[in-house]
Amino acid sequence: MTKVLTDARSIRIKGRSFLAVMLSPDLPFDDWLARLDDLAARSAGFFLGRPVVLDLTDLQIDKPQLKELIAELAKRNVSIMGIEGARPSILGSGMPPALKGGRSASDIEVQTSEPAEPAGKPAVIETRPATTQSIVIREPVRSGQSVIFPEGDVTIVGSVASGAEVIAGGSVHIYGALRGRAMAGSIGNASARIFCRKLEAELVAIDGIYKMAEDMAPNLRGQAVQLWLEEDAIMAEKLI
Repeated sequence: MTKVLTDARSIRIKGRSFLAVMLSPDLPFDDWLARLDDLAARSAGFFLGRPVVLDLTDLQIDKPQLKELIAELAKRNVSIMGIEGARPSILGSGMPPALKGGRSASDIEVQTSEPAEPAGKPAVIETRPATTQSIVIREPVRSGQSVIFPEGDVTIVGSVASGAEVIAGGSVHIYGALRGRAMAGSIGNASARIFCRKLEAELVAIDGIYKMAEDMAPNLRGQAVQLWLEEDAIMAEKLI
């Protein structure tokens, strides 16, 4: 009897890094969730489609509390892809996996820029790390688009539309109107700043500290502004 062996098709396995949002809750959870609801209410879709990691470092909670927190986040359409800093005893089946060894910005691999999607469809504009720690986007950032560069500064030669966002590991420079969201120091850089020629932002954030549109001084709206962080507060002043 002759045995016929069929070559199996090979399986390609690749490594890929993604920029995830890190949530670091604090106790009591009810108060923290209320602040999260406030952010979500004033910036619709902030967590939609984003990979989210839950950081529980130094947080003394038990397994039932963790399960309840994950359930509450799920109700808010926040999908947890992993948990970092948790004691092994509070993790279990049905929970997101434990993560460790998160890499710094210099180790993150991001993709080459792709052509923009047709109008009405979200798109992500990303770039590969370069020897210089900055990138320049020579076009407006349209609604639904994201510019993500965790390695350093981002400069936009144009405006950032409402519903668009710019996320930088360093500072953000916008030579037009900022109507969407700008997040500087995204992976831990309290010295990062945000500069724009016309401030009409939905949200600004530096090193995880955020400020919504209604929290900004009325006399800064429509003005050329720089924003920076002092302790746990975002400061702003007009550019001369």
